[in-house]
Amino acid sequence: MTSSADRNQIQPASSRCCWTVEPEGNGTIRLLFEGDWKLDQTLPKPAEILASDAAEGTLRKVRFDCRALAGWDSGLLVFLRDLDRIAGQRRIEIDRAGLPEGVRKLLDLAAAVPERKGARRSVERDPFLDRVGATAMALGKSAAQTFTFIGECTVALGRLVTGKARLQRSDLLVFIEDCGVSALPIVTLLSMLFGLILAFIGAVQLMMFGAQIYVADLVGIAVVRVMGAVMCGIIMAGRTGAAFAAQLGTMQVNQEIDALKTLGISPIEFLVLPRLLALCLMMPLLCLYADLMGIAGGLIVAVWMLDINVVQYLNQTLHALNMSHFLVGVAHALVFGVLIALFGCLKGIQCGRSASAVGEATTSAVVACIVAIVVSTALITFICNVLKV
Repeated sequence: MTSSADRNQIQPASSRCCWTVEPEGNGTIRLLFEGDWKLDQTLPKPAEILASDAAEGTLRKVRFDCRALAGWDSGLLVFLRDLDRIAGQRRIEIDRAGLPEGVRKLLDLAAAVPERKGARRSVERDPFLDRVGATAMALGKSAAQTFTFIGECTVALGRLVTGKARLQRSDLLVFIEDCGVSALPIVTLLSMLFGLILAFIGAVQLMMFGAQIYVADLVGIAVVRVMGAVMCGIIMAGRTGAAFAAQLGTMQVNQEIDALKTLGISPIEFLVLPRLLALCLMMPLLCLYADLMGIAGGLIVAVWMLDINVVQYLNQTLHALNMSHFLVGVAHALVFGVLIALFGCLKGIQCGRSASAVGEATTSAVVACIVAIVVSTALITFICNVLKV
């Protein structure tokens, strides 16, 4: 490195970025700046200066001489901040008296404002067991919040039965319309197309055995028993469950839920209960309507592709179905309605207080509802097989 007799010129003579280290005795060195100390220059590293020959020994203090400094910008500030950090680690005193006044003020301002946590991008990853433990704790916390929410909803239903719940009937009617009548077009389209696709796939195989008439059995039992309710549940999860999460999430951002709590009004009774009741009432009806549309879609394929008479198809469908199929389908729909309302409202209540949090809550609600629908379908099917229903 450099000493008082040896000047280190980092850049060519035209750039004029130079520094010199001069020992002053008693563990003190003086750092002389010359030329332009700017970002477009190749500036030295603080560790190089503290490790120079002139700084060897018991270094206790660093002083500055900027009389030959031609110009500076944030590059000099970054260099001095790094020098402060390394000197602090080595217990070396930094004397800023020789620095320009503007540099001293900016350094004081930077030191006065603490660095925000997470501002520096970290590339270190936590150990595997730490990540597993954090995930397990997060799942446990989420499960506890879910069961707490279900308990609060159960208490609200009990208060409704006893006539003590604060429930707006006008809100209930609005949600019934939104979950019922407003959902008919999309339920009609998708259920009919599903029945049509199911009938077409079954017809391709049954025609090989001359058993085209059993397309009615295939479509009727599959749609009425399970698939009509599942299709209806997925539609309502993407349509109504997401809407519930977005509505309550926006209320959380606007502090409307906090305002209700301040007024002594339970958000569960005032916001969640009407949505829960509306969806539980409408889902079985939508399921029956979806069953009808699915059978109609199968009828289209049977008449146009298989040359089956309309009366023959309907008689075969009625012969294949019984009341247990309808009850199982309605039970599916009722369970789906409860799950969609609970998860949609839960994700909205748990929403953060930002616009991105509302989007995350909406996405999480849809995913949770669909997963719950699939899992509950498997459980109900297993129970029905065990009970031979």
